[in-house]
Amino acid sequence: MSNVPYDDRASVANTFTGRRNRFSSLIAKWTRWLHIYVSMISLTIVLFFGITGITLNHPSWFGGDDEFVRECAGKLNPDWLRGIDSTATSLNSTSVARLEIVEHLRRIDRVRGAVGEFTVNSDQIAVTFRAPAYSADVSIDRDSGEYDLVETSLGTIAWLNDLHKGRDSGDGWSWIIDASAILMTVVSLTGLLLMFYVKRHRNAGLVSALVGAVVVMVVYFIFVPK
Repeated sequence: MSNVPYDDRASVANTFTGRRNRFSSLIAKWTRWLHIYVSMISLTIVLFFGITGITLNHPSWFGGDDEFVRECAGKLNPDWLRGIDSTATSLNSTSVARLEIVEHLRRIDRVRGAVGEFTVNSDQIAVTFRAPAYSADVSIDRDSGEYDLVETSLGTIAWLNDLHKGRDSGDGWSWIIDASAILMTVVSLTGLLLMFYVKRHRNAGLVSALVGAVVVMVVYFIFVPK
């Protein structure tokens, strides 16, 4: 038998239990704090991706298929197309005045977006501009300097959908998408963790989470083509 008095053993057990309860309360406190404030920080972006999830899945409901096309022609300085160094006298050179060409198209034809491609061949140059719900394709004849421009603009819904997908939206928006994914993951995990501290609704909450997961898997395995 142990020589430790019963009262001392009870005191040690109570101390351990008290520390465990305080630690549990601390975890619950910080989890609740994190869940609340991360939810508020990510509120706008969660609403954005929630709403655009519907418009992306059903673009025709909201006019997301609207398309506006503008075609025009113009002429560039032929010297820009022959090269920008003293040895580039032949049209076979790929050393053309790229900056001048792009700035001319932006200034004269009001194209916008980032330069997607700038392809130089012996007789032709192809330049593309891309932005969410926007594209401009330019075909330039290197001999004459004449070019044809086809500009395609989509509506506001298509613009929102492209932002949702991160299409032609640049590095800055890509960071927003990454950050929103992290924030939504934190909100989901802290919400799940909090359920273990809410005794009254713990079982119902965990069952609801399980039902949601099962519904998603059932829909995938039954309705998604393989």
